[in-house]
Amino acid sequence: MIIQSIETFDVAVPLTKPFKTALRTVTTAYSVYVKLTTKEGSTGYGEAPPTHVITGESMASIRYAINEIIAPQLIGLDVMDSERVFQKLNASLVRNTSAKAAVDMAIYDLIARQSGYPLFQYLGGYRDTLETDFTVSVNDPVEMADDAERYVKDGFHVLKVKVGIGDIKEDIARIQAIRERIGNKPKLRLDANQGWNAKEAVRAIRTMEDAGFEIQLVEQPVPAHDIEGLKYVTDCTDTPIMADESVFSIHDAKRVLEMRAADLINIKLMKSGGIYNAKKINTLAEANGVACMVGSMIETKLGITAAAHFAASQPNIQFYDFDAPLMLVSDPLIGGVIYEGSKITFSKEPGLGILRLKRVGG
Repeated sequence: MIIQSIETFDVAVPLTKPFKTALRTVTTAYSVYVKLTTKEGSTGYGEAPPTHVITGESMASIRYAINEIIAPQLIGLDVMDSERVFQKLNASLVRNTSAKAAVDMAIYDLIARQSGYPLFQYLGGYRDTLETDFTVSVNDPVEMADDAERYVKDGFHVLKVKVGIGDIKEDIARIQAIRERIGNKPKLRLDANQGWNAKEAVRAIRTMEDAGFEIQLVEQPVPAHDIEGLKYVTDCTDTPIMADESVFSIHDAKRVLEMRAADLINIKLMKSGGIYNAKKINTLAEANGVACMVGSMIETKLGITAAAHFAASQPNIQFYDFDAPLMLVSDPLIGGVIYEGSKITFSKEPGLGILRLKRVGG
């Protein structure tokens, strides 16, 4: 299966409601789709969304990295020599993790299609059903409570609540309003997106612990570079603390794990550079007794499908954040993972199960 071409296509899908975090506000999901074709005519697909405030990539930089740097180095290689192909991909340029992830997905899609198995089975086949949370964007307390109530009525049992904008008293008021509206049965996860400093985070989390808000976990409470601050929050609170933006690579994970700076790690394909590196991070975390989440950026169902297949294949991945396609006004592809409320299942089609792209060449 010799790689003959690697093509890119731009995709833009509006969101049903603006997605607000401590880092940015998103109204349209932009992505670069990748189509990898072999000389035999087999195809594989991948996706890379531009997330300037996290990976530093734009649509233009993703296209350039794939078309001008990665593609010339991979064309002519046999995807079945996968270790050599992935080594070449990861050595092609530094950073640019989303661009690499899109090509990585397409390679895995091709290999799994060749095997005749869905990707999650090719990777290990540990489970065939996942339950995603749904994200409550950061707004005023009443609007957030309204949103949380609607998502619970829609069948979501776990909500991921964005915080980290304004004074921590505002964040506490937001969580209080949500708990008063939906009660304590639905699980709440908080994501500060680096919006607090270490002392603020400890004060906020302890206040919510004392108030009985029953927070399942708190994601990335402090700036990504502040690993010492992350450890301080982890050591000074009872609520599990999850590293997200602090962990891009296996080297980042090694530092966090050695310092015991977090209780959990959020792996995102767009940070790690794809499934190849994500597997390494998860294996290292598992060896250290640390469970993982697999999450995503604002992506369409293509990227989420790859992330979900990876998550389903690994027993150490115990949390799932795959709600982004549910926020979009339309689905740009046919196939991929299947949503039934919060439940995600997989088709029996090989690879990622992408049957057709509606809006782009393919």
